[in-house]
This record gives sequence, structure tokens and C-alpha cells, in this order.
Amino acid sequence: MREPAGAGAGGDALADFQPRELAFDGIIRRVHVTGHGPAVIVMPEMPGISPEVARFARWVRDAGFSVYLPSLFGRDGAVASAAEAIDVFRKTCVSMEFQALSGRGDRPITRWLRALARQALAECGGPGVGAVGMCFTGNFALSMVLEPAVVAPVVAQPSLPLEAPEDIDMGQDEIAQVRARLERDDLKVLAYRFEGDVHCRAARFAAYRAALGERFDGRTLPDSAANPNPPPFFRDVVRVPHSVLTAHLIDAEGEPTCRARDEVIRFLRDRLHGESPFVPESII
Repeated sequence: MREPAGAGAGGDALADFQPRELAFDGIIRRVHVTGHGPAVIVMPEMPGISPEVARFARWVRDAGFSVYLPSLFGRDGAVASAAEAIDVFRKTCVSMEFQALSGRGDRPITRWLRALARQALAECGGPGVGAVGMCFTGNFALSMVLEPAVVAPVVAQPSLPLEAPEDIDMGQDEIAQVRARLERDDLKVLAYRFEGDVHCRAARFAAYRAALGERFDGRTLPDSAANPNPPPFFRDVVRVPHSVLTAHLIDAEGEPTCRARDEVIRFLRDRLHGESPFVPESII
């Protein structure tokens, strides 16, 4: 198994994760696994599994979970330059697995992620699986609700669809199925964004609320709460407060972003360490 790309140059070697190659529906992806307890799938944001994404995954692991961190794009563990990150973004947008420019949410990669959730539940047990999506993968956590194993979806600064800030990255039928699942199994979606984020505007959260009603718990942080010195891609390309749980998180007591992280962990614990067993029931 090759060493993660982030082993040097300020990156993260991911040495405390076990790399595995998993295949579902003809798609093979590396997944970095760590921890014990109910499973949480942490999906990276652009431009990939950065040290900040890995840091968040460790926080989740240390709270009592098995973390599955799939490699979806970019170099695992690397600190990408702005130019490299832009190249990763462009290639991912036109990839058949992601179909980011197609305008429809049911992509091959989301079906792969649902299969990963099923396997994670089989391997780890518990009442179900958590799913945390960020930025480019933000809405994937919501699409994963169509997999009965997923009971704790977290949507952080969802950035798709790219050209329609007032829309949700799902078709009407898929949205209706997701809402029906949320209501039937008494689930909620926890979501975050920064107030001035132009990549995830207030109009997108308004669309989520209109579609999901009280099942959507969207929380907005002030721009002043963001880390003023994020990594190069976020400083030079993103340019606005964006990544609540990773690049723009300030790891200090009392910081709003730290409170958001702790809220996510409490949400996962409530759903995955609760007393009520989850009985999977196919809805698709």
C-alpha cells in the first residue's frame, strides 16, 4: 500500500489510519479507517483529505466512533497549493463519478457512499451510521439518507449546485424520498454555514428549510468566527469564511467554530450511542 501523499511538506501521513481499498458498484476507492464504536463516514471537502479534514476525523474518532474517511479526490494528507487545488476541482467536476455539472444529485459516487455505509454498519454494528459531508460533498450526506443505515446526517457548507445558489443538489423525487425517510424515522439534518459564504449562500439554506421543514436544523456562524489564516486554497481561491469544521475552524476554547464541532459530535453521539435500536428498512 503506497504512503499517503501528505507524509511530508507539512502534510499528514495519516499513520494512525488503516488504508483499505473498497469496491462497490464497479468503483474502487481507498478508505482510511480508524477508531472503535459506531461508524461515521467523514467525506472530505475540496481539495481532498487535508490535515484539517484528518484533524476533524480524529476528533470524531476520539469521541467514541469508528471513522471511515474515503479518498474521493486530491492527494491524501497533502497541503495542496492553490494551483493544484484548482486542478483537482476541475477534474472532479467533469468526472463521471461526480457529474458535478449535470445538475442532478443521484451520482455514481453517492451510490458508492451508500454502499460504504451499509458495509460500515455491518462491520461496526450500532443503531446506524453517521455521515458528514463538507463543501463539494456537503449534500452527499443528505443523499445518503436514502440508505437506511444512515441515521445521523451532517451537511457542512454544501456548495452544489455550483451555478444555482438557491437550489438543492437533488431532484424533486429524491428530495421527497429524503423528507419521507426523515419524518418516518424521526431524523434530523444538522447543517452549518458562515454568514458571508458566497459558495453556500443563505438562499441555499432557505431552500433546504422549504424542502425539509423542521427536519432541517441549519445554523449560521458570523464571519468573524472564521480562522483568518486558512491554508493556501482557502486563502487564495475560496477567499471567504467557508469551512466551518476544518480550514476555518479556530481550535480554542469558546470559539464559535469549536462549539459547532462539539455540537456535531453531540449530535452523532445522540443518534449513534442512544438506547433506541435502529431497524433498517429499505425505501428504495
